[in-house]
This record gives sequence, structure tokens and C-alpha cells, in this order.
Amino acid sequence: MRDQATTSQTPEALLAAIAQAGDEIARGWMALLPAASDPRGGAASEWLEQLARSAPGLNSDYLKRQAALWSSLMSGGRGEGNAKSEPGDRRFASAAWRDNPYYSYLKQSYLLAADYLKQAVEQVETDDAAKARLRFAAKQWIDAMCPANFMATNPDALREAIDSGGESLARGLANLIGDARKGRISQTDESAFEVGRNLARTAGQVVYQNDLIQLIQYTPTTTQVAKRPLVMVPPCINKFYILDLQPENSFVRYAVDAGHTVFMLSWRNVGPELGHLGWDDYLEDGVFTALRVARAITRADRVNALGFCVGGTLLGAALAVLAAKGEDLVASATWLTTMLDFSEPGQIGLFIDPASVAAREAAIGGGGILPGAELAFVFSSLRANDLVWPYVVNNYLLGGAPAAFDLLYWNSDSTNLPGPMYCTYVRDTYLENRLCKPGAVVNCGVPVDLGTVQIPHFILATREDHIVPWRAAYRSVQLLGGDKTFVLGASGHVAGVINPADKNRRSFWIDAERAGYPESPEAWLERAESRPGSWWREWRGWLDAFRGGERRAPARPGSAKYKAIEPAPGRYVQERAPVVLAPGHTPGNMTGKGV
Repeated sequence: MRDQATTSQTPEALLAAIAQAGDEIARGWMALLPAASDPRGGAASEWLEQLARSAPGLNSDYLKRQAALWSSLMSGGRGEGNAKSEPGDRRFASAAWRDNPYYSYLKQSYLLAADYLKQAVEQVETDDAAKARLRFAAKQWIDAMCPANFMATNPDALREAIDSGGESLARGLANLIGDARKGRISQTDESAFEVGRNLARTAGQVVYQNDLIQLIQYTPTTTQVAKRPLVMVPPCINKFYILDLQPENSFVRYAVDAGHTVFMLSWRNVGPELGHLGWDDYLEDGVFTALRVARAITRADRVNALGFCVGGTLLGAALAVLAAKGEDLVASATWLTTMLDFSEPGQIGLFIDPASVAAREAAIGGGGILPGAELAFVFSSLRANDLVWPYVVNNYLLGGAPAAFDLLYWNSDSTNLPGPMYCTYVRDTYLENRLCKPGAVVNCGVPVDLGTVQIPHFILATREDHIVPWRAAYRSVQLLGGDKTFVLGASGHVAGVINPADKNRRSFWIDAERAGYPESPEAWLERAESRPGSWWREWRGWLDAFRGGERRAPARPGSAKYKAIEPAPGRYVQERAPVVLAPGHTPGNMTGKGV
């Protein structure tokens, strides 16, 4: 059926070229995506068909609704009201999806099918974990099959191809080829950013480095600084500059301006030569080294520590090891969207099961690299309609260029992990949830017990976090010893953390009465007070209590033993991860059998 929104004078040759190029583009970008698969092993299309056949009551209703939609189309209607997309769904924003009968039918028919599959999943009798996997797999398939994702059924793509005389197709193919070489879908204009030029600009010096980390000491902006330094441990699966983007949204700059001597641990983007490193190496050569060097440089009695996401999980293990060894090194800990109890890990846990972890251990557990691009794609797939398909449509079907956005540039700047470290992390946390059980894990030769970490804690969760669900982060108040302050921020995993104080955006929740922490996170939220703006000021006031006094700001970075090596942000953070595939992986199956 010809697109009724386009001119009937379109040359047949151009239509044929559009169809051919559209097929090539579709095949091309599908090759960049993880293969859709049955949670039990087969092809997604096959198990979805089996799922549909298992719901006979739904089948009849579904066929009736589709028949009514077709009848409406044949009688000149558009089927409006038969099925509606969810609020905020931007896939069908174009007027053609509403005003053109053909595209209106495609949209409505797709939404009916999507609703049918969702209901069919809910009728399956199985355990909660299997049901969650089914929901996720069905959603991935539903999102992928949206008619807006294909040239032949996207009115905007066809219109652009015709109006541009086919130039949009050429641009789309060029974009596709470029992304295939990079091994990822471009989400932002990467030429607009450069680490050290307009990202990670806070002044400082690298004052220590080993094979795994560089340690940055930032230049003070106040005449007096806290005696105790603040050491930040960022996630090792991403670059540290999420905490130091541009000056107006830099958490590092905010802490420096608050009078803290800030140190940042910058993880190495490891290559094959470091593929033997394990979890204990990340503690010994990473977290412990950063804490001890910062204390030595500042000659402080103790340091204040901050961990973000996986950096927080590493920090938790490190603090428990220090407690077991009787080393009084840390005065307070800040936890930003961190899981220590993995009993409800959210959607990431759907990728992980005993078979997948065993396969990883066999492939890279004794040495090797988990490619950063693989992890990045997994995280994007959790929000495919925000972080995958809009860029497929814009970049490949429309031949457009993505806009410049610093958060998405950081998101695409992935980091490789050593296989042994990764396998230990996944088994001890997501698979077996042993870190939160006293003595169940031995790190650096001692049993880990988070309850022995008897220091003050500031714990931040974010309410819409899809990577560290806020209820999982809340459980840290039951695990850690010492005094706790729990704050729940609005928004998600990144935007909820990077919420500059002076912009007065969003809100957060806190129990101003400090009436203790019930086991149920919902019970805590019921009595918590909502406050407008950023949580940053709340944290700043909390941390002031652990400054350890004041001293004159240092005139130069480092010390006699730890001399300045090079300006911040240092070399390690500027190393981009090459496209390295784990054994048995291909570009069309980047996630394999799990994360």
C-alpha cells in the first residue's frame, strides 16, 4: 500500500531505491543489536508464538479487536481509541501516525499486539523470577518490532528520503557504517566533547599512579580547607568524569568549592595485559591505595570516602576489610546509588543466572577482558525506547546526526573490565548475594562483615533508578554499622545524582525527625518529608561534621613523596575502549547468555 502522505508523482526508481536501502539499513542496525532470545534458549519469535497459543481466552479477544480495527479502516475510519500508546511515548509523535489511515492502522495494530503479548505473559503460571524474565524479553521484542523502527513503515523516514532525493539514505548508511566500526550506536555528537577540554575541567594534578589507577588531587578554591580529605571512588565500569562533567554540573567542583581537598580515583581502561586482575587487586591497588595516599599527602588522621554505584560496592568491601584488620582509615562514607544487598537487583539481575555466570567463568574467569561496549549495550537495553531505538531511527532511517549531550557522551565512553574481577563481582553479588552476609565472602585474606563498618554513613538512592533500585539501596541502612542518614532523590541513576544545587531542580525525601529506619522502605517513605531542589546541600551540611578541623589550603599538590605527575584529568581517563569481543561473541550477540 503506497504512503498516502507522499506525492503520487514519486518516480518508481526512487521508490525501489528507498525499499532496497531500507532493507540494507534494517539488516545493518539489527546486526549491532543483541540477538533477541528466549529466556529458556530458543528464538524469540518461536517462544512468543508458543506464549500466544497458551492463552486461548486472550486469542479470541485479540482477534476481535484486530478485526474491528480493520473494519474501521475499510470504512474510512482510523481506529482511534482502539489502542493508545503510553503517556510520553514519542515514537508516534508525527502527524502521519494520526492523520494517515494506513499509518494510523499500523500504529493501532502494533499497540494491540503489544498489549496482547503483555497480557499473555501475565497469564503464564511460573515463579516470580521467571515471570520477570518473560516480561523483560517480551518488552524487548515489543520495542524492537515497533513499525517506527523500519524504513518501509516509518512515514517520516520515507518522506525524508523522497524530499532529499535519497540523500538521507546515503547519510543513514554512512552513519551505520561508522557505528559498526565503533561497535555501538551513536547517542550523541561525539565530536562536540573532549575530556580535558570541555569535560573533566576541574583543575588538579595526578599525584599517584600504578598500573590500575591514577589518583587526582584537585586544586583548592578556598583559602582554608578541611583537614580530612574527601576521596571519591567512581564506578570502574564507567569513567570518573560523570562526577566532573561541565563546570555548571560538576559534583567535584561543588565539593572543592565547599572547602574540601578532593581526591579522585581514576580507573585504568584495562587491556589484555591486565586481564588477569581480580577483585582483590581492585581493592588493594585501587581503593586502599587511593585512601592511604590521600591521607599521607594531607597528613590527616583519617579521610572521608565516597563511592558511586559499583565504586560504592568496592568501597563497602574495602571498609569491611579495613574493619577486620583494625585499620582506622576512614571517618565517614557517602554512598551514591550503591547496592550492597543484591536480593532485588532490578532488571540487570534478569541477565544473570548460574549457567551464564559459569559460561563467563569458563571463558574469561582465569584471564581475559569483558568488553566495555558489551556492558554499555546491556545498560542501554534496559531503556531501549530512550537509549536505542530513537537513535536507530534518527541516525539510520532519517540520516540525521545525534545532538550534543554530555551525559550521553559519558554513557558511550565505556570501560573494559578484567575477566577474573568481573566474574568474582557477579557471582558474589548478583548471583549469590554473598557480600551482605557476614563472613560469606573473603577479600584480601579476611572475612567481610559490613556490620563492622562502624562509621557515619550518608546513603543516597534515586527513586526512578533502573540500575540500583532505591529499595535495594535502602537496605544498606540495615547492613552497615554506625549512624546512618538516608536520602531519596528524584529522577534516575545519573540524573538524580548529578543535580546541581544552584539550579534548584527536582526534589528529595528525608526523615527530618531521624526516627530510625524500619525494615520496609515504603514505611520509611510514608513518613519522609519531601523537599524541593537538590540533595547536594543536605550532603554538604552532613559532611561538614566530619571535616576534622581546618587548615590553610595547600600551595601545591602532592607531597615530597607523591609529586605531581601530570595535569588533571590524566591519561587513564582519556583512553578509549577498543572494540574487543569476549570469546565466542559476535557483534550481533554482544550480550551472549547474560551480562
